[in-house]
Amino acid sequence: MYTRTPAPSPADRATGWLRHRLGRAVLLAYAAALLLPGPGLWLRRTHALPLSWGRALPLPLPQFLLSLVLLSAGLQVPLSALGTLLRRPVALLAGLALHLSIPLLAIPAVAFLLRRTPDTDGGSGLVTAMILIVTMPVAAGATVWTGKGDGDQPTMVGLVLASTLLSPLTTPLVIGALLPLLGDGYGSTLGRIEDAHGGFALLGVVLPCAAGVLCRLALPAPLLGRVLGAVVPTALAGSLLLTYVNASGALGSFLARPRPLLLAAALTVATLVCLLSFALGHGAARLLRLDAPAASSLTLACGMNNSSASAVLITTTLPDKPHLLLPVLAYGLLQKTAANRVVRRGPGRRHVTRSSRCPV
Repeated sequence: MYTRTPAPSPADRATGWLRHRLGRAVLLAYAAALLLPGPGLWLRRTHALPLSWGRALPLPLPQFLLSLVLLSAGLQVPLSALGTLLRRPVALLAGLALHLSIPLLAIPAVAFLLRRTPDTDGGSGLVTAMILIVTMPVAAGATVWTGKGDGDQPTMVGLVLASTLLSPLTTPLVIGALLPLLGDGYGSTLGRIEDAHGGFALLGVVLPCAAGVLCRLALPAPLLGRVLGAVVPTALAGSLLLTYVNASGALGSFLARPRPLLLAAALTVATLVCLLSFALGHGAARLLRLDAPAASSLTLACGMNNSSASAVLITTTLPDKPHLLLPVLAYGLLQKTAANRVVRRGPGRRHVTRSSRCPV
């Protein structure tokens, strides 16, 4: 007797269609920010939501959209599959170790190269932006790329959750270690961000993701399916809107006062750090002789950081320095391009060993 598979809902079909065209959709968001930045600049500002008794609730749209994206990521976490990590935690532990060490390896090299340029601040602005990128947790969107490339989903989910939950502790520590690389002005600015980051990471990153996980555990299966059908496509559209809003802030100020050398430097620095991060992940996978799925997940986790969170952090704490969003936007686009290459090539497929197939 055959069981008829239920037809996907319109929301599922729309989500699948958009996910398969996510790269092109991101490029369209960047193009819209370049050609029509006005609405994005308006959305970047904090607006008041009218309430009763003449009161109003401040509603910062970038933080709201980031929380929606992370809530959706938590709702999609397959917690039952995480038990696999207890038997084979090598990739998870290696990914966390690399996630903490990559900033300490990449940022000093970038700072050294930028001090050789004629920039008046010795490249401290670009270094500040790159620090805020590479110290962020693993991007929740990395799970989407893992699914596209048949990667090890439990390992990737574990890396996203672990790096997110640890970020209120680890991010300030890594930022503090890199502060001596900056000039006095940006050093004090990043020091203030470091002090505020714990609250931002807890309220803006950890809590939405944890709320999604708890909802998945608490909701019955039929209701969870309906919630996912509503939240996931909304969050996917919200992530594109967040990309447009952040890009409008950077590109709008760039169009108002073009600085071609700054743009070239931002692209160069973001490219170097992105390539180095993915290369270290790929090299670690080869060294550990991981199988193909785990190698792909480790490589993606090393190169994909939550650039949306760093963009929101810059927008809220440094509203007078929108040019710092340029390397953030460049890195966000580059990491998606590199992720697409990783899942197509399937890194680590040549390094499957007999021992790696056996459970530890």
